[in-house]
Amino acid sequence: MDNKLRENPDRENPSVSEPQRDPAPLENDDDRSGEETAEVGTEDMEAQLAAEAARDEEYQQQLLRLQADFDNFRRRTRQERDEWFRQAAEDVVAAVLPVLDNFERALEKPGDRLEDFLAGVRMIHRQLEGILADQGLERVPGPGGEFNPSIHEAVARVETGEAPENMVIEELRPGYYFRGRVIRPAMVKVAKPPAYEEGE
Repeated sequence: MDNKLRENPDRENPSVSEPQRDPAPLENDDDRSGEETAEVGTEDMEAQLAAEAARDEEYQQQLLRLQADFDNFRRRTRQERDEWFRQAAEDVVAAVLPVLDNFERALEKPGDRLEDFLAGVRMIHRQLEGILADQGLERVPGPGGEFNPSIHEAVARVETGEAPENMVIEELRPGYYFRGRVIRPAMVKVAKPPAYEEGE
């Protein structure tokens, strides 16, 4: 009996247990949560990209609308400007038509006396000046004033002792302002002191 015990002591001794096998490996919870987090992160990124793409498309549409609005505004402004110039020119032409009518009458019936014809021409000239003055035309000061290079164009300097230096003594062509701006300077002659003769 002792020999049997010695041969297999574990079988008779219930206190001695057989070595336990390792349980089957379980899935790691950390790995599973990492995969789920990666999937959620990918979904969030895709959603953000979709939102950014939608926002980009909206900005593109807004830009196209702004460009179209600007083009329409520029075209409308150009049309309004052209219409304003056309209307302004039409108003001036309409105002001058009576002068043209009077010229035609004077030329058709000049009369027998030159004085009467000249009187009619002077009347038409005054009429034209009045119409242009109403439009904003004003004559630049001529002889008797001091030379001013911003409104006068000096074509000659004349030696004289009868007028102070730089005084306008003769107007060869009148100058005009239009609504406060010089559109044509007056062409004038300007006085300068006489040169002393030798021996004086």
